[in-house]
Amino acid sequence: MQMLIFGLGYSAKVIAARLRAQGWQVRATGSDGDIAFDDDGGVHAALAGADAVLSSVPPAKDGSDPVLARYGAALGGFGGWTGYLSSTGVYGDAGGAWVDESTPVGTGRRMARSDADAAWLALGARVFRLPGIYGPGHSALDRVREGRAHRIDIPGQVFSRIHVEDIARGVACGLNAPAGAYNLADDYPCSQNELIEHACRMLHAPVPPMQTIEEANLSPMARGFYAENRRVANGKAKRVLGWTPRYPTYREGLAACLQREDEARERE
Repeated sequence: MQMLIFGLGYSAKVIAARLRAQGWQVRATGSDGDIAFDDDGGVHAALAGADAVLSSVPPAKDGSDPVLARYGAALGGFGGWTGYLSSTGVYGDAGGAWVDESTPVGTGRRMARSDADAAWLALGARVFRLPGIYGPGHSALDRVREGRAHRIDIPGQVFSRIHVEDIARGVACGLNAPAGAYNLADDYPCSQNELIEHACRMLHAPVPPMQTIEEANLSPMARGFYAENRRVANGKAKRVLGWTPRYPTYREGLAACLQREDEARERE
């Protein structure tokens, strides 16, 4: 079995490793892949030999989906499995309420992502909607160590998140699932402040001061992150995919990240 992955970023690399461990041959575009994205001949040849295609490429600055813009015609005639890594940002702000796959999309700041999400669904893809992604080297532990952690005073603000290994497990479970949208999120939405405080305790580090969003001097992207408030339900993925998060809360996930770091130091 062979899969072609468009875009070999943080999550896609973990997905590729899991699939290879399950016996898949994986080819990928991008700087860390074996095919240049604009190598039309190479991509079409890989598509011809692929049983499955997964795109992890986000929309371009102009709002278009780069994969569909360049290879949409070929993908329209592809008879194998297709998947797309989307974002729970398509749901917009829910005022802290729960959202699931029946919740309307396209009302938030991620309009381009919503359009891409809909386009991949129209192709018959399994669309995996992901909240905040964390894992080894990309977690609250790293932000605390690097002095980038913030506690923002926004009462009632909650976020959902997912460990990168649970994304890989969800995609693997989705290989035998019907087309449609699936939220891959852990079981415990909570405030970013709670997460940062726990990471500080794990590292025996001081807790950053509570700030207003103006005092924190956040980037426009980070400010947009705090502009939305929702809890992401994962019941459909559990029922249909047979998936359950190995790391149901940030506590188990951060503990696994720290353990991975300890094991890496021991090997040095």
